[in-house]
Amino acid sequence: MVVAAAPVIIGGEQTVCVTGAGGFIASWLVKLLLEKGYTVKGTVRNPDDPKNDHLRAMEGAAERLVLCKADLLDYDALLEAIRGCHGVFHTASPVTDDPEQMVEPAVRGTRNVINAAAEAGTVRRVVFTSSIGAVTMNPNRGPEVVVDESCWSDLEFCKNTKNWYCYGKTVAEQSAWEVAREKGVELAVVNPVLVMGPLLQPQVNASAAHILKYLDGSARRFANAVQGYVDVRDVAAAHLRVFEAAAAAGKRFICAERVLHREDVVRTLAKLFPEYPVPNKCSDEVNPRKKPYNFSNQALRQLGVEFRPVSQSLYETAKSLQEKGHLPVRPDQDY
Repeated sequence: MVVAAAPVIIGGEQTVCVTGAGGFIASWLVKLLLEKGYTVKGTVRNPDDPKNDHLRAMEGAAERLVLCKADLLDYDALLEAIRGCHGVFHTASPVTDDPEQMVEPAVRGTRNVINAAAEAGTVRRVVFTSSIGAVTMNPNRGPEVVVDESCWSDLEFCKNTKNWYCYGKTVAEQSAWEVAREKGVELAVVNPVLVMGPLLQPQVNASAAHILKYLDGSARRFANAVQGYVDVRDVAAAHLRVFEAAAAAGKRFICAERVLHREDVVRTLAKLFPEYPVPNKCSDEVNPRKKPYNFSNQALRQLGVEFRPVSQSLYETAKSLQEKGHLPVRPDQDY
């Protein structure tokens, strides 16, 4: 990861809050923040849960990490966690297509975080982890259009297709901008595509499961679909850059390395790990192959962020799944 010099509004030796600190992206963000000298207050549902032990084991955690018991819907607990912080990284969000579990917690939780940041009085910037799901779900966008930070998902289309994850992320981000304007909170938003890379947390998260299913035999075919991919370490670095760079205030940032058809993903996995039963047939052999959309990640590149190649991320995701015992190592694995 290479980060170029850019105007900085705050540096290390500051205190920041990371919501959902035990999550996939958040864990890497906490690690990076600790490495950079920040004191981190991480919100988790249960600080004593062993699934948060990886956070306590990080370098600098004993001196500069505090795990706070807080739920996104518990305003008082969030406020307590955010008090005294100079910045907030709101990464916590449900990942589900159940509208009841996705929409209200995502929206209410986001509003609570920004309201608490305003009430705390010390927060200089909130960085909100949104999603490409709040950007690309628009049936009226032509194939020649380059997807950038000006694009928004169409809420009616999300509703009609019952894509509640994208609906929830879109409404949550819109709410974030609305409340930030009302409360005078400085906001910046990162919109990652599907996030891959090594796991720090013990459990398999949704995006790692997306790769695991093509290696462990649970997926026999691949979909006729396209998807954006990015490495989790680059997403964490993007969050920190967006937090520190003065020019990032009030802006969105597409965080993506590449958009690939699912066939390209499985072919890469099959080449890297020929010992696994990676599918080689598409579940849709009738319709034309879907084409990757064009996108721009220039806004992050201008802040000095560079991206690891997808092939490297795929390889390291699989190796991490092996190391954590989620993917059996085949006897013909070459070490």
